[in-house]
Amino acid sequence: MVESNDPITLEIIQNSLQAAADEMFEAMRKTAMSSIIYEVLDMGTGITDAQGRIASSGAGIPAFIGVLDKSVQVLLEKFSEPGDIRPGDVFITNDPYHGGVTHLNDLVLAMPVFANGQLIAWTANIAHNSDVGGMAPGSLSGEATEIFQEGLRLPAVKLISEGNTEQAVMDIITVNSRMPDFLLGDVWAAIASVRIGARRLEDLAQKYGEATFIQAMNSFMAFGEATAKAELAKLPKGTFELTEEQDDGRFYNVKVSITDDEFIVDLQDNPDQDAGPTNTSRDGTIVCAQMVFKSLTDPDTPANDGSFRPLKVLTREGSVFHAQEPSAIGFYFETEVRVYDLIWRCLAPHIPERLPAGHFASICGTFIGGIHPDTGRQYTIIEPQIGGWGAWDGRDGNGCIFSGFHGETYNTPAEISEARNGLFVDRMELNTQTGGEGKFTGGRGLVLEYRIRTDNGFLTAGYTRSKIKPWALQNGAEGSSNYVEVLKTDGTQQRYSFVSGLSVNTDDVIRIVTASGGGYGDPAHRDPQSVADDIRNGYISAEDAAEIY
Repeated sequence: MVESNDPITLEIIQNSLQAAADEMFEAMRKTAMSSIIYEVLDMGTGITDAQGRIASSGAGIPAFIGVLDKSVQVLLEKFSEPGDIRPGDVFITNDPYHGGVTHLNDLVLAMPVFANGQLIAWTANIAHNSDVGGMAPGSLSGEATEIFQEGLRLPAVKLISEGNTEQAVMDIITVNSRMPDFLLGDVWAAIASVRIGARRLEDLAQKYGEATFIQAMNSFMAFGEATAKAELAKLPKGTFELTEEQDDGRFYNVKVSITDDEFIVDLQDNPDQDAGPTNTSRDGTIVCAQMVFKSLTDPDTPANDGSFRPLKVLTREGSVFHAQEPSAIGFYFETEVRVYDLIWRCLAPHIPERLPAGHFASICGTFIGGIHPDTGRQYTIIEPQIGGWGAWDGRDGNGCIFSGFHGETYNTPAEISEARNGLFVDRMELNTQTGGEGKFTGGRGLVLEYRIRTDNGFLTAGYTRSKIKPWALQNGAEGSSNYVEVLKTDGTQQRYSFVSGLSVNTDDVIRIVTASGGGYGDPAHRDPQSVADDIRNGYISAEDAAEIY
């Protein structure tokens, strides 16, 4: 057998782990039934070691990768007796107070991997599912005041036992959904994903031996820690603080202390948890800090447990960033992206070569549903939206990509939306409203219009950065606003940032507008040729350009 400390073998195993995580991702994407999974890729896959420490991650939402290890660790704590965890088992959780981390729509599945009777690893995935019950279609409502109203809670339970489906659990999951066929298909896609990953890891352990397999994971985690600390040493040292007003009038505070060995994010001085659904769990808050820390230290390599060992996050239980059960948590994503952006804004003036001006910094979660006019079945569109990113020194911001929280995902093509859902896509174009001007301009947001085809539909949405706009750097102009408008057939028009269960009917138009990113530098110093190009491309009118530049 090859020596367990042979660096070439260890590197081969680590690359094989990465390939397995990516194959898990592809298996899930290709077999899922919901467009939020197979088109948007609102999902993530990963591999942990036997202790639940993240060892390798697949593609998908960055915020999801830091979820999976936390979920597995809860499973290990709950199923701690000998024989509780066996080959062929698959576990499921979605409850943020029981290992789910995010909200009830996000189902986490995890499968233990054994070699010669020894637990050596876990494969896991997470994806947003269209409807898991609750008081509103799509399982999200801005009116929820406790988690019981947001859908079925799965507190880390066994879904498959030694290869045999726990049919009672599966029936409970599907009977609670308004879209049971879609949910069942998506759950089986997730099962297929963890199973294919487990087979690949079993093959690796058999080929190289379990001792070498385990050593490879430990070695790469040690490498991740060493790399993070080496990059941490290059960051400016000290304590940096920021207090920022939010759209609802509250103020959020962060203190970031950077030493040669630690990166400490202190979020203790923040408001109490909300009465509504815009809270997040402590684990979710940690994930946000992990994303910023990874971006600042080693953004180019896969994340693992070692990557985050220098990071410490301080929260106050009972605060909006560390909610207590049974607080509602459905719109957690808007609070988490605020944490992410708060840390980013705090550090951007001190690390301008790595952090640009503020981007649209909202998930802009949009939920539209009703009865499909062609099939008579319930449909629910679940979409994050794309928007503009902030400018850098020397470069304009990117336009129409997802927020940093949502990462390498995609918007749903108009053709898919029209075919799968009961509406038309009338308009999809860049947002050319003023905002984000500078020596280098922020990227453009989006204007998207949906026209409803049947009566008795609904709109639920949750956008931030609607009043407090994306921030600028070096005297640039702040970006524009995120919002949604409803244009009724009677000629009335209403603008919203948060709305829940709003009735929409035939030929009503839902107009989504996402923000442009913040500018960098004084607009008066923008290169005249760049201004001319902006006018020619339709990004700005000649009249506005003359006034601004």
